Amino acid sequence: MSRMSQMQKVGLASGVGTTVEWYDFFIYGTAAGLVFNKIFFPDFDPLVGTLLAFATFSAAFIARPLGGILFGHFGDRIGRKSMLIITLTLMGLTTLAIGLLPTYQTIGVAAPIILVTLRFVQGLALGGEVGGAILMTVEHAPANKRGYYGSWVQMGVPAGLMLGNAVFLLMAGLSSEAFLAWGWRVPFLVGGVFVVIGLVVRLKVVESPVFDQLKQQEKTEKMPILVVLRHYPKQILLICGSYFAIGVTFYGATVFGLSYGVQTVGFSRNEMLGIVLISMGVTFFALPLFGKLSDKLGRKPVFLGGVIAMLLFTFPWFWLVNTGSYVLALLGFVVFCLAFATSYGPLAAFFAEAFETKIRYTGISFGYTIGTLAASAPTPIVAAWVIAETGSYEGVALFMIAMCVISVICVIAMKETNRLDLSELGKKYDQEPPAGDEDSTPYTDTTSQQLKTTS
Repeated sequence: MSRMSQMQKVGLASGVGTTVEWYDFFIYGTAAGLVFNKIFFPDFDPLVGTLLAFATFSAAFIARPLGGILFGHFGDRIGRKSMLIITLTLMGLTTLAIGLLPTYQTIGVAAPIILVTLRFVQGLALGGEVGGAILMTVEHAPANKRGYYGSWVQMGVPAGLMLGNAVFLLMAGLSSEAFLAWGWRVPFLVGGVFVVIGLVVRLKVVESPVFDQLKQQEKTEKMPILVVLRHYPKQILLICGSYFAIGVTFYGATVFGLSYGVQTVGFSRNEMLGIVLISMGVTFFALPLFGKLSDKLGRKPVFLGGVIAMLLFTFPWFWLVNTGSYVLALLGFVVFCLAFATSYGPLAAFFAEAFETKIRYTGISFGYTIGTLAASAPTPIVAAWVIAETGSYEGVALFMIAMCVISVICVIAMKETNRLDLSELGKKYDQEPPAGDEDSTPYTDTTSQQLKTTS
């Protein structure tokens, strides 16, 4: 098999597996916005029920950094592939369990408690999935195509969301009573079938050549997280802050926006699902274009351009949605998601290139998931609370803009890495250690030289 066909196989496996993981993750968000406030928190008024439903959605974000540390540790010691098999299986089992979970009416308070627990486990799995899938692709990719092939992993996000919304749309013909009774369960049960498909594809790929050589030379790190915290705090903080704009835009549009369009503006459930579905379709095809553009122009200018676009378009997005016009609302979502895709396309390569091989899984997983905890998790809750308290969208828009401003600052502070070999990555951020401090010496990553020979 040729190197390029092997690369395409790796990219497909990462993309398909990530699609399944994000499908499982997103159908929960859709259900939280549409029905969970009624079937798991029925004793509360609509606002409190909605806030609690979104709170269970956010429970996964609390777990994601822990999952990043856990699976990152073993991914940096045992291998990327084995961790991706475990995370996909874990996500599939918890999704099936949610689909079979009795409601509050059947088992009382135990229902929301179990729901939050299962959501927490989903977060653990996804926290380990993101970094591993990115590295399996980026570490296989030729040096001049890391942005392009890294975007294949990112395409799993809109693909998973589209798949989830499509399954929910298939339930659109049901009455409200039937949808609340059993229709909402179907997307979760279907997720079990998708997991099997993802596992079949993922089991066929080979381990990352960069990590494989590292392991053969017995140069893996015993405690990757300690190395990350000691030698790479700057990268962690910059990656975390750079993600803020992406998190508030994506979850603001696809989770809060879905609820906002239905409950505040007056669109039907199916209209909003259709808007999100079309917007994600555009995003899916835009991601590899921006990933490829970052290979030519650099990670920073492309990523930064997307962040600035998200900042500038926040208020116009609300204005277009608030018109109540389906066409204008769709236009607002599409443009907003294109701005998101501009940054999200090169994200995989940009973040992976900040670390060396020995701690790359842990580093990218920890920085990325801390960013999601700080930005993605609170967005639906903050937005719903602000709307309820003020009756206006301005506070939500200002919150999103503030997060984008932080991202602008962090992206500007990051280093450009697209022209570097993986053997050099991670060392450009670090100053030379004080004389005699052997423990603080930056690690030398010799294993990444294999990329030169394979490409």
